[in-house]
Amino acid sequence: MTVNTPLCFRGKKILAPMVRVGTLPMRLLALDYGADIVYCEELIDIKMLQCKRVINEVLETVDFVAPNERVVFRTCERERHHVVFQMGSADAERALAVAKLVENDVAAIDINMGCPKEYSTKASMGAALLSDPDKIESILTTLVKGICKPVTCKIRILPTSLFLFVSSCFCITCHPSEQQVDDTVNLVKRIEKTGIAAIAVHGRKKEERPQHPVHCDVIKAISEAVSIPVIANGGSHDFIKEYTDIETFQKATAASSVMIARAAMWNPSIFRKEGLFPLKEVMQDYIKYAVRYDNHYTNTKYCLCQMLREQLETTQGKKLHAAQSTQEICEVFEMADFYEETTAIFEAKKTSLETETQNEDDQMEDPDVIKMAVRFDKREYPPQITPKMYLLEWCRKEKHPQPVYETFQRPLDRLFCSVVTVAEQKYRSTLWDKSKKLAEQAAAIVCLRTLGVPEGKLCEGENRLINKRKMEDRERLSNRDHGEDLAEPSHKKANFIEETSDMNVPKMPR
Repeated sequence: MTVNTPLCFRGKKILAPMVRVGTLPMRLLALDYGADIVYCEELIDIKMLQCKRVINEVLETVDFVAPNERVVFRTCERERHHVVFQMGSADAERALAVAKLVENDVAAIDINMGCPKEYSTKASMGAALLSDPDKIESILTTLVKGICKPVTCKIRILPTSLFLFVSSCFCITCHPSEQQVDDTVNLVKRIEKTGIAAIAVHGRKKEERPQHPVHCDVIKAISEAVSIPVIANGGSHDFIKEYTDIETFQKATAASSVMIARAAMWNPSIFRKEGLFPLKEVMQDYIKYAVRYDNHYTNTKYCLCQMLREQLETTQGKKLHAAQSTQEICEVFEMADFYEETTAIFEAKKTSLETETQNEDDQMEDPDVIKMAVRFDKREYPPQITPKMYLLEWCRKEKHPQPVYETFQRPLDRLFCSVVTVAEQKYRSTLWDKSKKLAEQAAAIVCLRTLGVPEGKLCEGENRLINKRKMEDRERLSNRDHGEDLAEPSHKKANFIEETSDMNVPKMPR
């Protein structure tokens, strides 16, 4: 697929993806200090596919929210053209589904192929992918063809034992180190053919840790062997202590760009051409973003602890370690006034939005809409029987057009309200629900109760739809006994399947 407004990966200083570190406050701070591109922390495809995209009008962010209401990924306009979304995936179709979910809110998509942690490799993700080049090719090719944003990946150096999986074109008498270089170069050449925009190389093997020397020679061999940009990673321990060291590492690896992890985690002002800021100032800047974007205090605390490092045993470090809220963290760093001012601004904005929402509710007060305060509780109904099914059956019996549902979502609290139209009359519940499906069921209940039609509740006694299903099941078994084709189970027949409205739920009109 053609890439629009491609992100350039040459000559860039990049914040590396780091678990628990690469959340929104750190990414924004790195951009402020001079980073050109920022990667988010690795997010797992299955977890992301459970999320819904929500516009957070109070924070002015785009949130991807899990079913338990936890924000899995938060981004904002400031970073939209600079942030690369890194995911963990071992399945091409899942990876594509996640990429399509987020691609309009990020600058590029990256697949993590270098994480050595067991939680990643056990699921055949991260560094485990390095032993399956066919799967690598499938995932990357699917993404390149399926989305409009650049696709990248991040790998580690291959151990010699993986060479046979990658290429059969090598000399078995090669010295192991040469073989290792050839191994990785051959894999990268194959990756290049998928059409990705760039590749980041952590210059260590899967089993090596930060204290092991980074293999600049391998990154250099890769840089010289392919035409796509190569991003060098892994230089924090041996090379990068200040801004000028970034160029030293880039020259040593002949890479197009440099990706910085731990040196940026310790002090994100490493990206400043003018030099490092004092740590106290950096931490206060970080806290401002953490408060501004409602970062969870445990994540804020973790990142600040990484910055303090050897100062954790100081009085301030011990107070930080004891903090149990964002407010307490602000007090540790003498920022209580900032916290109070910022939260007051948010409360005022929330109140304003609530007023606006109420006005929108008032606009929905169409006198022609019949309303009741009802909610759908599936515990009150037999399995697989719902008010929507009863309403659909009634409409067919009365030869009315099938019910039409129009569902709205309130931006402030993300609740849903549905209006159902039956025989040119509209019905809705005055209560807002947590999901589109619940809101539609509530609207169906209002309609059925207004019409005096049974809605299928257990307390209504004999259930006509269930009896109808049993009768059709008996007919199906009879037909099978007479040698006729086995019919579909009655509970799957079309006339008992709930009609679903469009999956795209509009926001409340402005």
